Amino acid sequence: MSPGGLGMDVPLYQAKSELFRALGHPVRIRVLELLDDGPQTVRQLLDALAVEASGLSRHLTVLRGTGLVIARRDGNTVEYTLAAGEVTGLLATARQILTHLSLGQRQLLAELRTERAS
Repeated sequence: MSPGGLGMDVPLYQAKSELFRALGHPVRIRVLELLDDGPQTVRQLLDALAVEASGLSRHLTVLRGTGLVIARRDGNTVEYTLAAGEVTGLLATARQILTHLSLGQRQLLAELRTERAS
């Protein structure tokens, strides 16, 4: 991965894989959710997450490396923000998919219970 985002010299499927790999940790997803509410300082992120500063730093490095988040320094304070509004859409789509899958599982369980009762 190139330092400002996903490399353009790789096939699209590989770039997608790298993007999803970057999203593949619960802390990173939670950071994106928090940033979806607006810019956050490192202190604010640490207060909202159950991680140590070094762990958060590693996760933010991955998110910055993919270009999903942007860091802005103001003196000793670093503030993070989402790089693009599409990240919000991606999080919403993930929620819709999970809702759909959950409904499908509930329907299957109901059918299994009905079948067993027969």
